[in-house]
Amino acid sequence: MAARQSAPVIGALCSDGEKDFAAQSRENLIKHHFDVTVGYRYQSSSRHFVGTVEQKQREIRRNQVENDYHLFDVAINYQLTHRWSLTASLPILVATRHQSSGYFHTHGIGDATIGTRAWLFRGPTEHGGNVSFGISLKMPTGKDNSQDFAFIRGQRTIITSDQSIQTGDGGWGFALETQGYQRTFFNSMLYFSGAYLFNPRGTNGVPTFRSAKGEEIMSVSDQYLYRAGISHAVPKVRGLAVSFGGRMEGVPVRDAFGSSLGFRRPGYGISLDPGFIYSRGRNTWSCNIPFAVERNRRVSVPDLANHTHGDAAFADYALTFSYGRHF
Repeated sequence: MAARQSAPVIGALCSDGEKDFAAQSRENLIKHHFDVTVGYRYQSSSRHFVGTVEQKQREIRRNQVENDYHLFDVAINYQLTHRWSLTASLPILVATRHQSSGYFHTHGIGDATIGTRAWLFRGPTEHGGNVSFGISLKMPTGKDNSQDFAFIRGQRTIITSDQSIQTGDGGWGFALETQGYQRTFFNSMLYFSGAYLFNPRGTNGVPTFRSAKGEEIMSVSDQYLYRAGISHAVPKVRGLAVSFGGRMEGVPVRDAFGSSLGFRRPGYGISLDPGFIYSRGRNTWSCNIPFAVERNRRVSVPDLANHTHGDAAFADYALTFSYGRHF
């Protein structure tokens, strides 16, 4: 239930003092330039939860499911004016799933997005802060019906891979996002960012091979990701800042638009999110290692109808890294 789209990195977080902040803001808002960012995320999910209760017996019995993700994201931002820009991103997923019936592997491009983003104020602002809003169209360019071999009743059979490692969800959607920062005392910066993906389509027609009523077909679910925290410029190391905050991401029980039928694993993970960001010239690097502090597999719509409560595997931590180049 990890979000497939990443929240944008705010380059202003690594400014060192008011002079550098103003200079960087002017540089970032030069019209008709490109910013290209390549992101990477790794996580291994194997600890099962029903609600917030860990199912430790799965590990004892050695029947837990383990997903390994390598998610790459290539994003381009083109600055039209001092406030408006065009954006595009393409995720690339390489994932594996170990379960009792077999070993599944998927790889390929995910669902691409194109959109626009606007800053509320033209920078640099006198109060040292700004907020942006964006909207983007999500296209079903990823494959939602990848298949692999599995053992069903002792026979080797080709079946559809689990929903959690499909590279796409099969639906058109749109995402709303926001980000903001505010300079505060002692060369520190408050920041927040968030994205919510709306998927109006109910189901994608791909079978799950599940026997529970209402779980026969995959759901096309919404997703969300929120981050907030504080960043502090490291003394005597120009362009380097360390950050600490919180992170929440997941899948809702019911979508904002359309039906919420079909199989999904709704829930969320809340993590502490330490990291750093470093800017040198036209290059920016960032790294975060969010550690989970709460995991909750919520009751889905079929669960409610069947009076059950399914489980989901969560990760203890994730590794995220990005590199951006200003052209």
